[in-house]
Amino acid sequence: MLGGYVRDMPPLTVGFDLDMTLVDSRPGIAAAYRALTARTGVHVDAEAAVSRLGPPLRTEIARWFPADQVEAAVLAYRELYPAYAITPTVPLPGAIAAIDAVHARNGRVLVVTSKIGRLARLHLDHLGMAVDELVGDLFAEEKATALRAHGATLYVGDHVADMAAARAAGIPGVGVATGPCSADELRAAGAHLVLDDLTGFPAALDRIVRLALEQ
Repeated sequence: MLGGYVRDMPPLTVGFDLDMTLVDSRPGIAAAYRALTARTGVHVDAEAAVSRLGPPLRTEIARWFPADQVEAAVLAYRELYPAYAITPTVPLPGAIAAIDAVHARNGRVLVVTSKIGRLARLHLDHLGMAVDELVGDLFAEEKATALRAHGATLYVGDHVADMAAARAAGIPGVGVATGPCSADELRAAGAHLVLDDLTGFPAALDRIVRLALEQ
């Protein structure tokens, strides 16, 4: 046994969402939206936008830009993103320890996010988050494809759509109430366990793995 994880169990692979699960990207994303407003002249309420992180970028952009300008605005935002969004982003409480807890059990860490991969990678590299696999540009049930492909044991996220992803992949979803969705909303969406934040994840990991094996 290693930290409560039996060696002959299936390989442990823990999937995590990125924004508001592992990292607090709100200050940086808000700065990127303000820069987009300055570039395009189209007002984006940055604070409102970062209060509902989770869905794909186009969903938010479409709230502010005419339909025929959405794709151009998405490209402009992504061009601005590295200069404005990376440095202000910080790990959420317990995030580094959660990743370390998986590795301490000889497990692998998989990040599956709606953010495109190259921008997600900038965050992970800047913060020194040692993840084993990264898959971007997927949301809700779309994430199940990556979770299944990489043999995820469970999926951790802050959004009800993350719980839908876990359900579609046939694995337990673990909710963290650090994003736009409340603990009650995460439970209602099917979370097997809800944590206030990732500080409780290492202590709960072995129990979570047992839940996964019971699936």
